[in-house]
Amino acid sequence: MIFHFAAQTSVSIAAADPDADFHANVTPIRHLIAACRQRRHQPVVVFAGTVTEAGIPSRVPVNEDEADDPITAYDRHKLMAEDDLKAAASQGAVRGATLRLSNVYGPGARGPRQDRDILNRMIDTALQGAALTVYGTGEYVRDYVFIDDVVDAFVRAASHPDRINGRHFIIGSGHGVTIREAFGLVAARVEAITGRRVPVVSADPPAPLSDLERRHFVADPSRFSAATGWHPSWSLAGGIDRTIEALTCA
Repeated sequence: MIFHFAAQTSVSIAAADPDADFHANVTPIRHLIAACRQRRHQPVVVFAGTVTEAGIPSRVPVNEDEADDPITAYDRHKLMAEDDLKAAASQGAVRGATLRLSNVYGPGARGPRQDRDILNRMIDTALQGAALTVYGTGEYVRDYVFIDDVVDAFVRAASHPDRINGRHFIIGSGHGVTIREAFGLVAARVEAITGRRVPVVSADPPAPLSDLERRHFVADPSRFSAATGWHPSWSLAGGIDRTIEALTCA
């Protein structure tokens, strides 16, 4: 059983050096599949993909019927790795599937990139008493899924290899909120727990927002639920509270 999480996850880094991103996001799965063929070993492989592999959704909520149209080098490479896994599964080299993740947040390691782990960064910023900044109106809808639900999804996928084999699934909470609403909830939960009020302010973005940043996204994870029995159990407020607890106890 293999859970494949290793990746380079920054869209901007991928754009600046697509060759390096290819070697980070495509080459490892190809080496893994080649090793399985050589050793005639058929593990269950659950690969961490991203909902942005499909590009800009034509509608919400989004399910697996959405046509793939990646618009960044990062998303193209994630889709290439996913397609390699599907091909290997169809040929019997491995069994496995890709879980395309929406906006994951919660306790855990945080990378150095300012364009990643946004909700976690806002929670940390609020705990420091600083204002939370929303670019523009903050009207764009996101689906934030708590890390514990993501871990459960991977475990359940690996436990049902025949039901998930050769497929990809959309993983999210199934509930959409605007970025402003999410930041406002962070401010409210931090105030409820610490007694410290922090404002949510608007600002012009330092550069024009990309099409991905201006998209709306809500997941429809019903097919994965039907295949594995998985259901997200954490509300956004509950997940934020748990993250606050983890950060204040660290």
